Amino acid sequence: MTADPGQGTARTFRAVSGPVLFVFCGLLALFLLGDAVVRAGWGQMLLLAPWFLLGLWVAYEVAFVSFVRIDDAGATVQNMLRRTTFGWRRVRDVDLRWQLVFSLDDGTDVTCYGGPARARQRREGARQDGEERKAPTSLRDLTDIRDRWEAADLAADAPIRRGWDRPALVALGVILVWAVVAVLITNAG
Repeated sequence: MTADPGQGTARTFRAVSGPVLFVFCGLLALFLLGDAVVRAGWGQMLLLAPWFLLGLWVAYEVAFVSFVRIDDAGATVQNMLRRTTFGWRRVRDVDLRWQLVFSLDDGTDVTCYGGPARARQRREGARQDGEERKAPTSLRDLTDIRDRWEAADLAADAPIRRGWDRPALVALGVILVWAVVAVLITNAG
């Protein structure tokens, strides 16, 4: 086990492509809503906005929100709308299949959509003699997570908690109500 200078601090793993996709979708939605204001006015833009926001919400949930956060006490895994929190003593095994998988002591496996994932091997060009091959980032991350798990003390015995991402569900509810109001206003006029 290696001594990690980051021991004691939380570390968050998230797919690299998630923030890029979310920012791109956000800029696209902003451009389209701005175009609607220029072409049709603020009233029409407010009738179109819930549909763009619904698409942006889906991009947020699918690409951005999933993550794995580890600290000395345990881990938090968020997969889209589901959040699972547990202490290190509840973990039986940590493995990297296609995604990171925590096997818990209640017999369930938690697959992490936003954490380290197995990547396809990169083609290496002609290496010079003496150059070492670098370990893939996913394997280094798995090693860091396993080291944190193995170094956990007996106090890291938090229960397994599963729950919903309430702020995201509230935002979805607001967007859906807005969309229904927009449809009713459009049909009435």
